[in-house]
Amino acid sequence: MTTIAQPGPVRSGLAEWSHRLLKPVLRRRVSRRWDVHVRGMGQVPEAGPVILASNHIGWLDGPVTVLTSDRPVHALVKHESFEGGAGRLLRLGAQIKLHRGRTDAGALRAALRVLRAGQVLLVYPEGKRGDGLVHEIFGGAAYLALTTGSPVVPVAVIGTREPGAGIETKPSPGRRVDVVYGSPLTFAATPWPRDAASVSATSEQIADAMRAHVQWATETLQRDLPGPPPQQDTFT
Repeated sequence: MTTIAQPGPVRSGLAEWSHRLLKPVLRRRVSRRWDVHVRGMGQVPEAGPVILASNHIGWLDGPVTVLTSDRPVHALVKHESFEGGAGRLLRLGAQIKLHRGRTDAGALRAALRVLRAGQVLLVYPEGKRGDGLVHEIFGGAAYLALTTGSPVVPVAVIGTREPGAGIETKPSPGRRVDVVYGSPLTFAATPWPRDAASVSATSEQIADAMRAHVQWATETLQRDLPGPPPQQDTFT
């Protein structure tokens, strides 16, 4: 039997004051530039730890998800993004720097801190931007869910990259962008040790739910994903 983890004793999570201060302003800017629609926000628990597991097609995925969420969201973001003005905004918003290609213990500790404090964590289990169909995922989301007992909410983002466009591009002004939340998956917190078989099975369950949700979202909204990025693009 699986249960949604209760918040429990409040621990010190990541700072969220900047979300309350800056998000309304940045949300208006994004909404003026693109036609943003959010569906299924009620699927996200109003309190307690939550893992948002999203497909990943373009640069705008993270900003539009963070800015339109009713709750403050802390995302795992590739470390290369923490440069210049964008990096300052990411640090101000207490987003989590992730070094990919290796086990990043610091990012893992920060993610666990978020969840143990009853906050919301955004992850991209594929670890790269692609066609949006969720082909393969890494086990990080499953590990975090089993460690903390946090529910996992699949998220489908559509419209943040146009067909044939590179992964660093932004959609044309006025283009419709959809952020669609699905039904939460619930997991019981599993005491140590969490064996590889359990993490793998949970990871497959999350991947299946993400694929099904993306398919449902595209069919329901009658929208297409952009397809693979150009060959010269790397999936980052």
